[in-house]
Amino acid sequence: MSDSTNNTQAGKVWFITGASTGFGREMAEQLLADGAKVVATARKPDQLSDLAAKYPETALILPLDVTKDDAVQSAVEKTLAKFGHVDVLVNNAGYGTAGAVEEVTEAEFMPMYETNVFGLIRVTRALLPQFRERRSGHIVNLSSIGGLVGLPGWGLYNSSKFAVEGLSEALFVELAPLGIKVLIVEPGPFRTDFLGRSGQEAAKRIVDYDATSGKTREYMKSNDGKQAGDPVRAVQAIIAAVASPNTPKHLLLGKLALTRFRQKLDEFTQEIAIWEPVTLGADFPEGQ
Repeated sequence: MSDSTNNTQAGKVWFITGASTGFGREMAEQLLADGAKVVATARKPDQLSDLAAKYPETALILPLDVTKDDAVQSAVEKTLAKFGHVDVLVNNAGYGTAGAVEEVTEAEFMPMYETNVFGLIRVTRALLPQFRERRSGHIVNLSSIGGLVGLPGWGLYNSSKFAVEGLSEALFVELAPLGIKVLIVEPGPFRTDFLGRSGQEAAKRIVDYDATSGKTREYMKSNDGKQAGDPVRAVQAIIAAVASPNTPKHLLLGKLALTRFRQKLDEFTQEIAIWEPVTLGADFPEGQ
């Protein structure tokens, strides 16, 4: 937990999904210690009971399954009844399912989409009216380096986070004239439960993919708890970005995320240059 107690967030109201573990839990703790009012939501709210006891006036603990629209509406209504408004929405709820695209079944990837994509949309849409009315606020969407770079074994997870990227970039443009900021956070591997208790693996395994997605399965088992990223520092960075007068559109977190994205940019730039004549040749000739 952060040892910051300078109350820079005093009076601010944060609404966090998936707050029982990982970034969500760490963020709730740091913000409450910093004087913020926090609506910490989770499918298992009892895991947050200690925060309610420690911060009875500023912590509102609510049950929330983001895949259920009625649950979303109920949580938003209770939040506005308690605190009147929300300054910062953090769409943090999400998880990954490892396996090749052919290996992950619809029964495995659809629940992930319901959480990572459709749940994020539900919560955002439910809170947008009050953001528009106030003409201020921040929406923080937790994406991933997996939302910028596709990797073997994460194809379906990648696709869900690529969806978050596209949605968030459109929101950024739509909401900017209304004084509402959108921040997309793209962490690399961090020492949370992502590879452990929160991570899932496709039940089906096809030997032809052992050299690609199979390596990802091995990575999950061997690297849980060994990731280079520090969740405490990551959350501090997110809070600082929100507090900045120049909140970025994208916030990469961790050396691995930065390295991988720069590599993709370099490869993309080279490929564009090689194929530029073909690209330009796809238009009608000028004047036609």
